[in-house]
Amino acid sequence: MYIIKRNNKQEEYQIQKIINAIQKAFESCKVEYNDDLLYSIAKDVENTIKHQESTTVEQIQDLVEEALMKEGFYSVAKSYILYRETRSKQRKIKNSILSKFKETDDLEKTLNEIEKEFSQDEYNLDILNKKFSSFVKENQTDDELIYLLIKAAVELISNEAPNWEFIGARLLMIEFNRSLNLKFDNLYEKIKYLTDKGLYGKYILENYSTEEILEASTFIDETRNNLFNYSGLDLVIRRYLIVDYDNKPVETPQEMYLGIALHLAMQEKNNRMLYVKEFYDMLSTFKVTMATPTLANSRKPIHQLSSCFIDTVPDSLDGIYRSLDNFAKVSKLGGGMGLYFGKVRAKGGSIRGFKNAAGGVIRWIRLVNDTAVAVDQLGVRSGAAAVYLDVWHKDLPEFLQIRTNNGDDRLKAHDIFPAVCYPDYFWEEVKTNLEGNWYLFDPHEIKTIKGYYLEDSYGDSWKEKYLDCVNDRRISKRIIPIKEIVRLIIKSAVETGTPFTFN
Repeated sequence: MYIIKRNNKQEEYQIQKIINAIQKAFESCKVEYNDDLLYSIAKDVENTIKHQESTTVEQIQDLVEEALMKEGFYSVAKSYILYRETRSKQRKIKNSILSKFKETDDLEKTLNEIEKEFSQDEYNLDILNKKFSSFVKENQTDDELIYLLIKAAVELISNEAPNWEFIGARLLMIEFNRSLNLKFDNLYEKIKYLTDKGLYGKYILENYSTEEILEASTFIDETRNNLFNYSGLDLVIRRYLIVDYDNKPVETPQEMYLGIALHLAMQEKNNRMLYVKEFYDMLSTFKVTMATPTLANSRKPIHQLSSCFIDTVPDSLDGIYRSLDNFAKVSKLGGGMGLYFGKVRAKGGSIRGFKNAAGGVIRWIRLVNDTAVAVDQLGVRSGAAAVYLDVWHKDLPEFLQIRTNNGDDRLKAHDIFPAVCYPDYFWEEVKTNLEGNWYLFDPHEIKTIKGYYLEDSYGDSWKEKYLDCVNDRRISKRIIPIKEIVRLIIKSAVETGTPFTFN
């Protein structure tokens, strides 16, 4: 015997489903029951329909109502009737959403899951339907409609109803899955195809056997996509998944996590596949997360995983541009860089003996800024650069205002992160001599006159050399009240969150 469902699909009759429905009705009314009673009522329904080739869900539910009243369970029957009425309203709302789409199987499945897992009133599908309907226009495609449905869910996110962000992620997953065109019989075939296309690193198949890849594929649990909120899933799709040459994703989030796990466990000598599974489980359940280069680069042809690099910028044209070139290449492969500009001569310094010829560090820092914007990290995000300068460098006041919104825009670099290097002596002066003066120098001039690099010293040695420079009349100085430097630091910190501090 077959049951005809509301979508006109047939399903084989199962008495247990009738028993489950009757049990829920008893539990909702807190009426005592036992298994024999439930079976007896369900059997009564079955005896009525057993000679029919097929029957509908609605007919069975009508018979359940009659059977409950026949046994004298009127309150249970009433609860069952009200439940059916509520479900009927919910189906109408759900069908109102589905009726706008041509392809509905995946959406219907997801809406059923949302109804079941987000049963609170604030996540009723009627709320989603009303918001969605306000966006819909005539003759829109399914792609446009699913985008609007996602938008509706995201716009419903609030402090009172934060889980709309998880509902939005479920709907975004539908859009994503529909965009995947590559179909393969197994993960090994997919990785081999992507490797041949130059999208996957050859080293994965060189280090893992076919059997190991197939074993790894059994670790994948697609239900873990339900752990994503909308923001997280959107970020993963936009930034970290492998894409083809048309910028279309060719792997799923779970395949991404497994690919990372394969990379991380590659060098393990014993029980390697256990480590692959452990890494995958930790990543896919969000027990740990990885830095951007690891998420974006592992499993790919250029598998550079380091996040941060440092460089000291030399005080020469060749050296400065070499550092810029280094930064561009690092940024291209997903790394950020810290650049120390403390050796570069200050504005007004001499070049080949010509006084007041140097333009200072700000113009070079602007080049770093433009490089960070121009050479983004594999298209994943803008380049990242932190630029360091000593608190005694002559260009410090301008440096402290490099990201603020007031002043000459030609002296600004809004996309870098300035950082100041402080010797202990500076903080001693702040603590004991706030009304005193601080002396700023040109590092090139100090090297020319004194024969040493002040920036290469620290502790008592630095203090001794600093005071030596202060007392040397041959060295030009930019004198600024200590209080003014502290004010500039605080002002910049309040307005921009920088400078960073390096003690």
